[in-house]
Amino acid sequence: MKFSEEQIAELKAIIPSVSYANEGGYDYLLLEKLVLPDGCQPGVVDALLCPNPREGYQSRLFFASKITGGPQRNWNGNIRALGRNWYAVSWATKPGLKLVEMLSIHLKALRHP
Repeated sequence: MKFSEEQIAELKAIIPSVSYANEGGYDYLLLEKLVLPDGCQPGVVDALLCPNPREGYQSRLFFASKITGGPQRNWNGNIRALGRNWYAVSWATKPGLKLVEMLSIHLKALRHP
């Protein structure tokens, strides 16, 4: 994995339980009990950050369940990884971001306008 321990530590300051896995040639960071923006249901969910380009996106944030509440979302990602099903919203990030920046931008897809 190409991310420094400093970047992992920044994530762990927000989400204490972060673990790394590689499956199918993709790096994943399992973010257990990620607190979502106000109005989201569920309010806390496991998430899987894929910091690698895939499916035409620079990075993807997958959720253990589809999130309701907030703005309309285009749920266009559905994968099976680490023995679980995961769902992603169509949401673009830019290349060259730190992990915390990636996560923050992905979570904007769940916020009320």
